Amino acid sequence: MKQKQTKGFWLSILLAVVVYIVVQVLSSSSMLNKFYENTLYFICINIILAVSLHLIIGITGQFSIGHAGFLAVGAYASAIVTMKLHLPFSVALIAGGVVAAFAGLLIGIPSLRLKGDYLAIATLGFGEIIRITLLNIDYVGGASGMQVSHMTDWTTLFVCLLITLIVIVNFTNSTHGRACISVRENEIAADAMGINTTYYKVVAFAIGSFFAGVAGGLYAHNFYIIQPTNFGFLKSFDILIFVVLGGLGSMSGAVVSAILLTIISTFLQDYPETRMIIYSLVLVVMMIYRPQGLMGTKEITHFFTKKRNGVKGGKPDGKHTAA
Repeated sequence: MKQKQTKGFWLSILLAVVVYIVVQVLSSSSMLNKFYENTLYFICINIILAVSLHLIIGITGQFSIGHAGFLAVGAYASAIVTMKLHLPFSVALIAGGVVAAFAGLLIGIPSLRLKGDYLAIATLGFGEIIRITLLNIDYVGGASGMQVSHMTDWTTLFVCLLITLIVIVNFTNSTHGRACISVRENEIAADAMGINTTYYKVVAFAIGSFFAGVAGGLYAHNFYIIQPTNFGFLKSFDILIFVVLGGLGSMSGAVVSAILLTIISTFLQDYPETRMIIYSLVLVVMMIYRPQGLMGTKEITHFFTKKRNGVKGGKPDGKHTAA
């Protein structure tokens, strides 16, 4: 089993490198215009956001709707590092992630003792506190926003995305990830088995917040200005939709959903009057006919494993009949 997982891991890395090289060649040769390039950047940023929230909601089962707050913290912290302190972009991304993780600990330690709707309200309140605070700080431009240099490039974006996916996949498959899943399935039973449920909820929250902060740094330096209005509660709901539509508990689903919804949203910008109506109808139809999400709780690797084991059409082959 470990050899198969290792083989699959290295094949995934090889495929990712091929994708990177193809996009880099297309971009450097000007075959990829600015519109499609910016759409690709936005897809990658949304994937990081979706996967980071997937760790909190899909794996640990904590219903958080304040993820835009951590995105804002990372965006402004990284912008301050580059524009005010004049430090390198890589330092700014790390700083954005660390500050967002600290904010995650700050809100996570007291609020993660709450459950369900109460936790959702607490995290939503945190996101709004961040937004209102940024509106009233003149150092970062207040309501007018803060000018930021364009520093996000394809290489930096790809490396950050790859690191995010690798870290969260390995965390999920580790003993710590199994502990988080046990908290999601039955917190009382996990606590009875000696698992420190509060500790693992806070750890998952901090890791998710860190990568949301990194995404915030990439987001801020992909545009020339950031404003507090970009990080309202509607942004949190957009990120939440990526996770729910993809399937709670499926990282592959979160990735696929982030790609599809970003493309749909981008190409509907030509129809501003009907854009949100069409976008909402797509979501409603999806929830009616596929309420468990695109992938349910399965990962893409599940289907390849199923095929290798000789399962076709949902039925085992002749070698797997019951005695």
